Amino acid sequence: MRIAVLGGGPAGLYFAALAKQLHPDHEITVWERNAPDDTFGFGVVFSDETLGGIEHADPVIHAAMRREFARWDDIDVHFRGTVHTSGGHGFAAMSRKRLLGILQERCAGLGVDVRFHTEAPSATEASAEYDLVVAADGVNSPTRNALAGSFRPEIQTRRCKYVWLGTDLVFDAFKFHVLETPHGIMQIHGYPYSDTASTFILELHEDVWQRAFGEIAATSLAPGESDEKSIEAIRELCADVLGDHQVFANNSKWTAFATVRCASWRHENVVLLGDAAHTAHFSIGSGTKLAMEDALALAACLHEQSDMSIHAPATTLNGDASRSALYKGLKAYETERRPVVTSTQRAAQASLEWFENMGQYTHQDPAQFAFNILTRSRRVTYDNLRLRDPEFSAEMDTWFASTVDSDVRPPMFQPFRIGNLELPNRVVVSPMDMYSSDDGVPTDFHLVHLGSKALGGAGLVMTEMVCVSETGRITPGCGGLYTDEQERAWTRVTDFVHGNTPARIGVQLGHSGRKGSTKLMWDGIDQPLPEGNWEIRAPSAIPYSDANQTPRELTVAELHEIRDQFAESARAAGRAGFDLLELHCAHGYLLSSFLSPLTNHRTDDYGGSLENRLRFPLEVFDAVRAAWPAERPMTVRISATDWYDGGIEVDDAVEIARAFAERGVDGIDVSTGQVVSEEKPQYGRSYQTPYADRIRNDIGREYGVAVIAVGAISSYDDVNSLILAGRADLCALGRTHLYNPQWTLHAAAEQDYPMPWPKQYAAGSRKPQGGRTDGPKPRLELLRSGEPGTAHARWRPGSDR
Repeated sequence: MRIAVLGGGPAGLYFAALAKQLHPDHEITVWERNAPDDTFGFGVVFSDETLGGIEHADPVIHAAMRREFARWDDIDVHFRGTVHTSGGHGFAAMSRKRLLGILQERCAGLGVDVRFHTEAPSATEASAEYDLVVAADGVNSPTRNALAGSFRPEIQTRRCKYVWLGTDLVFDAFKFHVLETPHGIMQIHGYPYSDTASTFILELHEDVWQRAFGEIAATSLAPGESDEKSIEAIRELCADVLGDHQVFANNSKWTAFATVRCASWRHENVVLLGDAAHTAHFSIGSGTKLAMEDALALAACLHEQSDMSIHAPATTLNGDASRSALYKGLKAYETERRPVVTSTQRAAQASLEWFENMGQYTHQDPAQFAFNILTRSRRVTYDNLRLRDPEFSAEMDTWFASTVDSDVRPPMFQPFRIGNLELPNRVVVSPMDMYSSDDGVPTDFHLVHLGSKALGGAGLVMTEMVCVSETGRITPGCGGLYTDEQERAWTRVTDFVHGNTPARIGVQLGHSGRKGSTKLMWDGIDQPLPEGNWEIRAPSAIPYSDANQTPRELTVAELHEIRDQFAESARAAGRAGFDLLELHCAHGYLLSSFLSPLTNHRTDDYGGSLENRLRFPLEVFDAVRAAWPAERPMTVRISATDWYDGGIEVDDAVEIARAFAERGVDGIDVSTGQVVSEEKPQYGRSYQTPYADRIRNDIGREYGVAVIAVGAISSYDDVNSLILAGRADLCALGRTHLYNPQWTLHAAAEQDYPMPWPKQYAAGSRKPQGGRTDGPKPRLELLRSGEPGTAHARWRPGSDR
């Protein structure tokens, strides 16, 4: 088979070497426009997992790389005159120039034709002449651009500027230095890559960059040129870190990171590799790692999936069977790699956004800041750090306990006060519609459902959305608080919770708006009733979908009527014994649909600007606050983004939260979406928590308002991480509690925290023994080596690799 590789970086060269080893008869040509010893960049970092793959795929390349590695375990966080160190991370880095040299030598030894100083043919030309075209032509890939209709790239340019530099200051660990300058916050990412040099990246928000470098930065530089004026200014700004050490450049100029995603990585016999297909922010050290993993997977999939006709000597493939076999291999490559890349990009995006918004964390205590920066991508977590460095984790737990004047325990079990209400822990059972009421009256199901969650150990248990009127229900099965019978039924639930558990119970009040008069969830969520529909009303006459009723636009008089219904339900909730009241202003229900410009097209005082769109929700809040007992707290749930162009975004959500905070709300429950049926949410683990994070650090801290995070939080590890990092005060979990009503009790048992169990359940407070377990191990060493400790190796130039 004849293979054209466009680009002689690590991805292209590594693929060429592997493919040639698997099939020596393949004719493989690599085009590289630069010289063999040209390289842009300094050090590259690898994980142990990636290195294991390289070792198995090509021991020769791995052995040559291993001789070059700088290795260390520690991460040092330098912030406000303090240094916090976390060990056990395990890094290996080397010079990018040496890596390219090793790969070039390997290709030459295997007989790969590598053509330096040579422009690659276009993808169209190459695909006509070669059986396979591997486009490893980088982040600005000409191949991807030329075939954009097939690859369908999405390129998102971010808000920070950064520059890659080198220094002869040899760091002994991975370094995060946070610089508080007259221009604003800047950060240094630094790590060693040889006996004599380190990579040194300066990153800063574009606003800070404009103040610091906007007037001196070079605006037009030829390839290979560096921005010397900026570099001189950087030497001065970073003098406290660098001392008398040199900073050196290599094509060093300011740039903004571009996140590349492609809907497809394949077009006929052309395939994208590495940065041409995808990018991930450098703060998780993934670019070269992903590229070489791509190369390994592509070579393996072509070998595994293709039939013997592809393994023939280097002649052009003939016949449909041969072409089909090639396509099968390319499809297998993308199928294998895409989930891995997507996961990495999700982590990189979280890390990237953390650094973009780092200014919102600089108020934090240095200990919390260190934990926050280490867990920013959500790949390193509270539990993960306990395994890597138990001493560091113990230090964090001790610090957090001191902030609440409590004994040391996992953060999720520290008490919390919201308004005047003391909660025994940070776990909330999220509101979940059960669709099991009779004419709005909660049934025995609600008693068992909510009672079991309270018995399960959560600090706060929330009802489903309880509707303020019959026509404000979502479905015929939704609960209400607009009749005496409903009030008595809810009182039965609160009495059980208060009489049998330490939990507190809250009620969520809402009105369905344009999403009302629909089937029970299991009969067809958001679908209109086949019969017995009631008139629905909304801010504007816009249906939720083509299948739903068109609501009638509410008059001002009707708004006042609904406001009063909310207030009356709040009084009933107070009499029923609820400890907390939440006003539902999220998920496209009535109050939410006033907030979103997608659903509110009014031209009166209740539509138009955000201030006007807030008017009715705030009027309802004021009426409810006045009706609800003054000593009991009140929260508001909001959708922090509509997940749709032209809708609410996070900056709007901050202002919405501010408006409620200024009205006296005690907590903001931060959800997202469900406002329009056309939404395009970006699902993933804890995917909504960045919105809670932003609101907590922008609004919660300033106004003393608690912030509740919600959304695909499913493990106690996530809860501990979010609480300790200061991204939320409380965590609400929904489906997790449906899966395991005793989730909080079990989380305590798993973490060896002696949480009190209901006396009726106390006999089960120890985790049951599983099946067969290995008995005591025989002693097989003469002298014990001591207890294993945290790895704190630091890079020492000249040390044994």
